Amino acid sequence: MSGPPAAVNKEIKQPIHPSMLPLLDPQYVAFHNKHLAHLTPPHTIPWDAKKIREGPAVPGGSVPLEVGVVKDFEIPESKGSPKLKVRTYTPKGEKPEGGWDVFVFFHGGGWTLGDIGSEAAFCTNMCVRANCVVVSVDYRLGPENPYPAAVEDAVDALQWLYNHGEEALNINKERIIVGGSSSGGNLAAILAVKSKSLSPTPIQINFQLLVVPVTDNTASVSTRSGWAKNQYTPWLSPARMEWFKSKYLPNEEDWTKWDASPLFATKELLQPGTQPGKNKPGAWIGVCELDILSEEGVEFGEKLRDAGWEVEVEVYKGAPHPIMAMDGVLDIGKKLVSDAAAALKKAFESL
Repeated sequence: MSGPPAAVNKEIKQPIHPSMLPLLDPQYVAFHNKHLAHLTPPHTIPWDAKKIREGPAVPGGSVPLEVGVVKDFEIPESKGSPKLKVRTYTPKGEKPEGGWDVFVFFHGGGWTLGDIGSEAAFCTNMCVRANCVVVSVDYRLGPENPYPAAVEDAVDALQWLYNHGEEALNINKERIIVGGSSSGGNLAAILAVKSKSLSPTPIQINFQLLVVPVTDNTASVSTRSGWAKNQYTPWLSPARMEWFKSKYLPNEEDWTKWDASPLFATKELLQPGTQPGKNKPGAWIGVCELDILSEEGVEFGEKLRDAGWEVEVEVYKGAPHPIMAMDGVLDIGKKLVSDAAAALKKAFESL
């Protein structure tokens, strides 16, 4: 488990609001009060990339599982974008006939925090439990590289995998699933749309796995009941989310673009491709009941379903936003990771 940073002093900087105490998972409350309450929220201090990005974005993660091979690849420059790194996790054992299934994953952190190794525990759980190659993308972060840099990197990573993954990783390029957490879920949902119209070769994505995804960057306490209801939730407060948005999407005119806010994609854009399979293309969306993003996650699932996807939405009662990355200390975090792995395994079986 990744341990929490040592508190320099005992001043409480992130108290749990009294209105949230009876609603929150008791294990979360205990861990927060002991290990998180004294940490300084990054949005309350001057920007210092090195200082703010050091240490785990969310304390309380589990130890990564042992896999067969962990290997980094560097993707060459594309269309003026700099070189991009991906970290790959390959299961133990012999590859299946036809090649490994592959899961392309985008970490969370508000497009501002996190890195290629920050959610290694989740990646290795997906690798082992769903018996697939996992490709974690080290996309560029704001504010140094604002929108649409992360989206461009997501596209570059998928195209590299499709064109070179068979040789480099023994994968089956026709069996690709995309997913991510929070801001990474945002990128995965966008990539699932963009993949259909890539040039010179469209890429078929038949499943997306989204954990607490950001789908509406116009959201605020005044515009969304989910934000208003959960405005006093711990960790991902409205102020922290607005701070993330200011780093990645500094221009308000970009907030409604569908490749920033996939909830604004039209039904036509969201419709899955036409490649035949055993079942309808699908999605699994995990949302947390006490997360300001819960409402937009559920609503995005409804839009996908209306566009022709088979969608399962799982709501984690009593949970705030960061539980996926706290699976080393929270039972509900462990459950989310297990549920995601089961959904991923089932999805590969249905492709």
